[in-house]
Parts: sequence; structure tokens; C-alpha cells
Amino acid sequence: MIEGIRSAVKILAPGGGVVEVRALADGVTHSGYFDDYERLARAVEALDADPSVAGIYVTLNTPTPALLARRANRIKMRLSRKDATTADADIIRRRWFPIDIDPVRPSGVSSTDEEHDAALAAAERIAAYLAEQGFPAPLRADSGNGAHLLYRVDLPNNEAATALVKGALATLDALFSNEAVTVDTANHNAARIWKLYGTLSRKGDNTPERPHRRAKVLNAPEEIHVVPLDRLRHLAGLLPREEPSQPKKGSRRIDLAAWLTEHGIAVRSTRPYQGGTLYVLAECPFSPAHKDGAFAIQFSNGAIFAGCHHASCGGGAQRWPELRGMYEQKRTPEEKEAAPAPSPAPAPVDDEHRRRAREILQTGDPLAFLLDTFNKSHVGDRTVAECLVMSLASQSVENTNGLHVAISGNSGKGKSHACTTMLQQVPEEYRLAGTVSDKALYYNGSLQPGTVFLFDDVSLSDDLQEVLKAATANFRVSIQHQTVTTDRKLQICRIPERCVWWLAKVEDAGDDQVANRMLTVWIDDSLEQDERVLRYMKERETREDHSDGEDPDLVICREIWQTLKAERLHISIPYARSVQFSATTNRRNPGILFDLVKASALIHRFQREAYDGGIRANLDDFTAAARVYAAINGETGGQETKTTKNEAAALATVATMGWEQFTIKMLQEGLGLSYHQTYRILHGYTSRGTAYSGLLEKCPAVSFFDTMVTEDVEGYAMRRREHLFSFDCAVYRRWAHGGGVWLDGDRDGGPDNPGGPPDLSGSTGGCDIAAGLPQDSSTGCNDQAAQNDVELADLCTGRERRLPISTEVQQNIPTVPGTGSRVSESAGACETHNAGTDPGILVSRGGNLDQTPFSRPPTGIAGCNTLKRDVRRGPMPQEPLSGVLDHREFLRVKVELGRCDLCRTGKAAYRSREARTSLCEVRRFAEPEHEHR
Repeated sequence: MIEGIRSAVKILAPGGGVVEVRALADGVTHSGYFDDYERLARAVEALDADPSVAGIYVTLNTPTPALLARRANRIKMRLSRKDATTADADIIRRRWFPIDIDPVRPSGVSSTDEEHDAALAAAERIAAYLAEQGFPAPLRADSGNGAHLLYRVDLPNNEAATALVKGALATLDALFSNEAVTVDTANHNAARIWKLYGTLSRKGDNTPERPHRRAKVLNAPEEIHVVPLDRLRHLAGLLPREEPSQPKKGSRRIDLAAWLTEHGIAVRSTRPYQGGTLYVLAECPFSPAHKDGAFAIQFSNGAIFAGCHHASCGGGAQRWPELRGMYEQKRTPEEKEAAPAPSPAPAPVDDEHRRRAREILQTGDPLAFLLDTFNKSHVGDRTVAECLVMSLASQSVENTNGLHVAISGNSGKGKSHACTTMLQQVPEEYRLAGTVSDKALYYNGSLQPGTVFLFDDVSLSDDLQEVLKAATANFRVSIQHQTVTTDRKLQICRIPERCVWWLAKVEDAGDDQVANRMLTVWIDDSLEQDERVLRYMKERETREDHSDGEDPDLVICREIWQTLKAERLHISIPYARSVQFSATTNRRNPGILFDLVKASALIHRFQREAYDGGIRANLDDFTAAARVYAAINGETGGQETKTTKNEAAALATVATMGWEQFTIKMLQEGLGLSYHQTYRILHGYTSRGTAYSGLLEKCPAVSFFDTMVTEDVEGYAMRRREHLFSFDCAVYRRWAHGGGVWLDGDRDGGPDNPGGPPDLSGSTGGCDIAAGLPQDSSTGCNDQAAQNDVELADLCTGRERRLPISTEVQQNIPTVPGTGSRVSESAGACETHNAGTDPGILVSRGGNLDQTPFSRPPTGIAGCNTLKRDVRRGPMPQEPLSGVLDHREFLRVKVELGRCDLCRTGKAAYRSREARTSLCEVRRFAEPEHEHR
């Protein structure tokens, strides 16, 4: 500790000389003067150990050497009134320009970690700005509660120097102070004392929420250069100190606040200034090269001054006439379309909501809270909500390409409601929903970095898809658009960086490059979900508590996102080398998995291990990401295959039915959709110039050829052409083998190898988290033991897929995902009420056309694989015939059952408790003529 204090004093007093040490305790002051820094360090060490000392300070600027005689190299405890300390007149020269950034908090207490981090982040923004202004690198330091920046100067101690420092601090205060942090403008006097680095800051009691911290130097340049005098003068003179001349008599007085709102110019903060009001703008309207720096002032006499402190924008010059001309000129239709409608004021946020949000972020489960709040208003669709949350979190991850979401599903099944419900959790200033053109996006001057764009059942034009591709491919930078105004002047418009796009459409995005950049998730449109939604609606309509107002938890959600959006963090995944993928044909998908891990870590940022400038993701983040990744590669998404919900259901139906050949009408009856919808699923279509690909283009297992179909119409043979589709099950399985991910537990790593893969000896080790759905033919696990517990069905032979459970008997899982059709989960695609009459299909046999009538077997013990014998179907009874064993009652078991109860020869593998019957593999999947009665 002594060495740290000695080093700090040598930095603060370059060249040596006398330094006053002043300690502030409970109502008393201890002070001494030192030119022996070794004795100073020992004296300070003793003071720092005294719990009554709140803080220890030193003089920054050079005092007259004569002051040493007051208390030479010693500390006098408890100064009396006659004991003097250093005054402004005692300073012979200024050597530091001090910037103290304090978080806003109650007086007499230490800062929270959140407040402390906000001050450090503000210091980085100020240092970056001053570097642009020509300032050399500063000394960066942590004061214990806030942040310090120290710039070396060489100024006399006179009124001009004091005014110069005061003006420079006033400029920084006006431009960078806000509701969270302030730049202390009181540090302009020459005898200012400063926190001595290496000592403890004790404001209030030391509590877990507001701990005492030790002040320290964060970064000191090897050589600290002096700030040029002209740069300091420029900074001090950026803002006008006197009121501009009053507006001409008779001219309309402009209310600046109303004018900014009317023209969609977002304001970051406001503050009193010179008797008027200073507005710090959220984004610079003069240049797309930077965001911060722009301001506007309305003085008490009504005069307005506007400008930007960046040198490229005039360095604080008056630009109000130019700003007014930019927004009051005749607007194009695109600009009028982009003009934001007045939005209602957001719900007030009180201290209790902020406290609750901080508590959830620091000690609770923020992801679960966000999802549970979502499910208060929207039933089900948990994976959809999780994708939207991860998308929002990705905006605050420094090293990410962003996560965007494409939601597909049938009309009226809740896509729009899911998106708008989640959008309510986003702070008002970060939302953009509705219909908007590509040019209007550029002209919308109110857009902020981190905005959410929601396109609800909007057909994306070619231009808008190009905008979307550009914005998603360049997530971290803004997208510029150059145009010419009506007076032929160049105008540069832009879409800010780190915006995420949510698309809610029945079809896919319509462009493969767009789809590849998005999380592809399906809305739940199953019959069971319909029933859950209906129950929720009935329950809501019976309420008598007048609970139609906004859920208070939404305010907490917005506070959570405000906190998470306040800072961007670099996130490291220490175990990234151990992550394995079952499919890597689409090279964007592994990146999406890693971005999901980072998004999970960002949501839990206050509960993760930190390093300089970032945090480390842990295994919980991998589990959360893998769960989402598995779901969107399975029953709730087509991430790897890029299929929509209806397309995946069509493929699952064909595979489950065991069809090697089928027609549109056959598939239509299996799905319960219209003929036109089914045709578009297979062939794709074009709408408003945008081509939407179908399964013939997406899935290599599906092809078609023309056939001739003969129908008997009133005794006449009618022949017509029809497409006969073929399906190759082996190709389908290879193409759609899922999106399994796992951590390779065989590699070296663990506590002794922090840079390598982690120790996976626990439950996570070695086992992948696979999609495990109809299009997934992986086993779901790497080790043999796990393979024995997981049996995935061969869809092409009609077996049900099974997942491990704790009992001996495994539970049936439906093989066909809900499609909004009449296909139930219990019977799959073979359910009887999907039956119908289909004219025979003429199949060429040696040049002859043949047609044979065919009737579908009853839903009994014969499985769907019997349909592979012929693709033609006939009527089918609604329920199994009397005495027929229902195949749905039979479950595979792992215990010894003995012989089959029917054939008495095969080894029993299935058991029905209801029928008290055991069957072998052969009898379980018997031909229709061998049905067991």
C-alpha cells in the first residue's frame, strides 16, 4: 500500500515540491505538509487505517514552499480554527486541469456498482471527445465512487486561468452531465484538493449495495503531455456565454422544446443554462460521422443557439439557421411518412421500480422475469419470446453481429400479438412498429441506436430487403443514404447502428440472405394452443377487478432494458473451443449460437465474472443458448433448414405417412390447408415482385414429374395432368438432421486451464443438446449410455419418437408438429378425420397406364408405413374397428416381456396396459391383412 501511495504522489506532484495532505474525518480535519514523500506515505497509511477518516486528499497544484513550515513532514490531528490550510493565494502555478465525474446519488453515501460503472463509462466518453479536440492522453483514475481525468497544464494562478478552467468545466458539464452522472464544475479553484490514490473512500456505512472502495490510478501514460493553451481556450469557448440578440420585432417566437418534438429531434437531456434551457440532442443532425455533441439553447430572451462541439461540425459555431432550414423546408412524401406521431408519455418510473429492477439484475433471474411478464399477456410461445429477448440483449454486446427474428405461422395465430407484447417491455424511445418505406427509415430523424423495427405481415419490397441486408450485415455501424434536397444540396441520412429487426410473416423473409441472418422461429398454432388461448380469454372476460391498466411489471422490464442498454460490453466465451455442432453447412448458424450465449451472459451481466472491459459467459449461458438453438432447429423453428411452420409440417407429414410419392391433394388433406396454400408450400410463389421459394427449391428430398390422372365422371373417363411428387426419405434425413450442439467433454480444461475448454465432469459434460424433432435424426447424446435412454424414431417407417423419462416405460411424443390443421398429436398424420377420396394416379408401367382402386386401412395396429405400398387413398372410418388394437396405446419398454402375445415367436417390445397385451416389432407394424383382432 505504501508503494502505491508513494507512486501516486510522484505522479500528482511531478518534479517534487511541497504537498499538503488533508484528511476529513467526523467533523474534524487532519493536515500536514510534506516534501519527503516516504514520510508522507507512512503518515497516510496510518490515517487510512482510521475508520473515522472518510477520505484523504492532496493539493493538485503547486503551493509556495514556505507552507512546509506550518506542519513539516507531519500530520497534525484535529486542526483548530487558527490552523490554516492551503488557500488559492498560496498556489504559485497550476499544473492540472481536473475533471471529476460523480454519479448522481444521495449525499453522504458511497455509490452502487451500477452508479460507479456509469461514472467510469462517462469518463471514457469525455476522454474520447477531448482526444478529438486535440487534447493529449490523460491520467485516468477511479476515485472510489466516481471517475477522474487529469490533464497536465502549465498556467499561472491568476483570474484569467481561473476563468479558463471554469469555462472548460462548464462546457463539459453542459455536454456530458445527465440524470445519471455530473461533471463537477466546482473544481476550478487553484487550491482544490484531490483524492489521494491508494487510499480508501469511506462515505456513509460500508454496505453490500454501497461498498467502500479504494481510489486507484487506472491508466497513466508513460509521458504526460501538456494541453496546448489554444485547445483549452477552444473548449472553454464552445458554448455562448452571452445571450444572442433578440428575435426581430414581429417575428414569431419559437418554443424550442415544442419545435424539437414536432420535427422528431430526440433530446438526451435538458438543464438550466444562463437563465435559459440547454437541450443536449441524442444524435447530431449535422453529420452522420458521430452521434454525440449536438446541442441547442434557448435563452431567456427567446433567442436560440444550436451547434455541435465536434470540430467537423463547426466546433460550437452557431448553426441554428441551418438546423431550422433542414427541417422546415418543404418535405418530401417520404419525409412526411417518416414523421413520428406523438407518442403517449411513458409510465412514470419511481425509485421502487428501479430498486426492483436492480435487484432482479443482480440477484434474481432477469430472463425468467422478462418471459414471465410476457406470458401474463400472451399465452405460450415461450421460445418465440426467448428469441425476442435474446435479440434485444444482443444490442448491448460489443462483439456480436446482432440477432434478428423472423416469426412465421398461420394467420390469426398470434405472431403480431407476441411481438407487440414483447415490444411493450422495450423503452418507448427504442420502438418502431408499423408500415414504413425504405426511404422513410433513412429520413426518420428520431431513430436511436438500439431501436427495434417490427414489420408485421409486411411484404418487404426489393429496396427494403436491401436495406435489411445492409443493416444486418453491418450491425455495428450506421447505414448511410445520400440524397439531394429540393435546392440541390447534398443530404446524408442514415439508419443508426445496432438496430434489430423483427419480421412477423406467414411466409419466410423472401430472400435467402435475409433469412440466413435471422433466428427462424415458429408461432405455436396447434389445437392445444388454441384451447389454451380460449381458456385465457374466457378467464380474462370474467374478471371484475378493473385490471385493464398497464401491468406494473412492464415498468420494471423497461428499467431492466434501460440498465442493460446503458453500456456495451465485450463478452468472452472461455469454452468456445469445446462447442461442437451436428451441422455446420450454414456457416452463419454457429455464429448465431455464440451470439445467443453472449446475449444470455449480457442479460445476467451483474452475475457474471468480469474482466477489463467485459464479462465471461458461463455454462448456464451455454445451456440457455443451446436450449433456444435446439428449439429453433426443431419443433419451434427451421433455423438450419430455413423452412416455415407449414413447410416443416408438410415434410413431417410426408415422412410420417411413409409416402414415396404423393400429390398436392393428398398433402392438402394431411395438413388441413387449402389446395392453394399447399401448392404454394411446394412450388413457392411471387408476390409484389418478391419471390418466395417453396419446398421444391429448399428441400433436396422433394421432386416432381407430370402424370396423367384418369377419373370416372358420370360414366366417362376424364384424363387430366397432375404433378406427382416424389420423396426420398434418406435424403430428407441427411438434409434435416437437426441442429444439435454440445460441449466436448473429452478435451483438456478446467480450473487448471482457464484458457481451454472447461471441466465437463458434471451433468453437462459430453452430452449434446440436440433439436430432437421430426427433422432431427441425431441420437441426442454422445455417450452410449445416453443413447440407450434416447430413441428417436425412423420417421420413414412410422415409429414414434421417444425421449428419456425416469420410468421403465417411455412416453410417446407426437411426430407431427401442430400446424393449425385438423391433425391431432395423438394420431399424427394418419388420423381418420383427415381421410378423403382421391382419384387414382396413373403410374407408367412399361408404357401402359394402370389404375387400381385403393382404400386406406383403419387406424388400428397397422402403422403408417403400410401407406408406402400405394399412394392412393380412400375413405377411412373415424375410430378403430371393434376388436382392433389401437397402436397409439402401445409403448416401447426396456424390460423383458417375454414372447409376443399374438405370434408367440417374436420377442415382445411393446406393451399396452389398457389391452394387457405385449407385441413384437413385426406385429406392432403389421400389414393391414394381419391386423390383430
